[in-house]
Amino acid sequence: MQTQDTSNPPRHGIRRAILALLALLVLCVAALMWWWDSEPALFDPVAVTRTQMQELKRPVSIGATTTVTLISSVRTLLDKRGGYLSNDKLPPGVFMDNVPNWEFGSLTASRDLVRALRNDFSRSQTQSTEDKDLAEADPLLNSPNDRWLLPSSESQYRKAIRHLDGYLGRLGDSDDSNAHFYARADNLADYLQVASARLGSLSQRLSASVGQIRLGDVPSVDAPAEASTARAPAGGRMVKTSWTRIDDNFYEARGYTWTLLEQLKAFQQDFGPILRSKHADVSLEQVIRELEEAQRPLHSPMVLNGSPFGFFANHSLVMANYVSRANAALIDLRELLRRG
Repeated sequence: MQTQDTSNPPRHGIRRAILALLALLVLCVAALMWWWDSEPALFDPVAVTRTQMQELKRPVSIGATTTVTLISSVRTLLDKRGGYLSNDKLPPGVFMDNVPNWEFGSLTASRDLVRALRNDFSRSQTQSTEDKDLAEADPLLNSPNDRWLLPSSESQYRKAIRHLDGYLGRLGDSDDSNAHFYARADNLADYLQVASARLGSLSQRLSASVGQIRLGDVPSVDAPAEASTARAPAGGRMVKTSWTRIDDNFYEARGYTWTLLEQLKAFQQDFGPILRSKHADVSLEQVIRELEEAQRPLHSPMVLNGSPFGFFANHSLVMANYVSRANAALIDLRELLRRG
């Protein structure tokens, strides 16, 4: 009578166990991707500033709300659900692109504001000495967004936050040689011009999701790098975004408008008197309303790209509409601020 050798498990049993482990790993990665693929909620700049200044046992001085908003925006970028994903080289972050593009858009707005703080808001005139903490925070926040080797992107951005905290701690101090914030109309108008250029570029890139006929030499200068161009009737060129980049542009716009919205709410507080004196507070409120509409939840598992008047939605064109309307209101606001 022959006996079956049971010293080694059957080969198909090992294979089944390996497949089960692989299936479990894929399920865990998919679950994390679903959990991390979310945009952070908006915060109240005035309430956050009040809380932070209470912790510092300092009064809320002019410029504190703008500075705290910048700090909170960068902290949200780093500490949101899933952390900072733009430089991930391992699953599930390496498989995700929506949140990293949101992060890049948000980071762009924060970089613009820290540059304005360094060069304009914290200086009374061009001959003034720049603030030491802002001079350190600006290049740190402009470090590459996808660096994972030391120093990593996260470590550089956290260093920038520490310098911004240093500026905030000295802001409003009785020592006249300490940090300053000059809430002037020309400073605000200069920054809004940068924001307007950003919104205009985003609007063009979003609109190119279905193709745009552009005349003259515009495509060679203004067309997105990822867009394809083809000869169109009447001497123009058809510029159309590649289908692989449509959702990237959409989420970059979501990230930028999210952070710009928070900044404009902070400006309402710090520049309130100058806005009211120039009757520009209503115009700023209109920009905020349009950007709030741009942050409405996306009730779709993916960014749809239907034809402009087709059966399916085109989320890029809807986003471009809100961005363009916000930009138009922003241009009106800048004109009011520049009037004497």
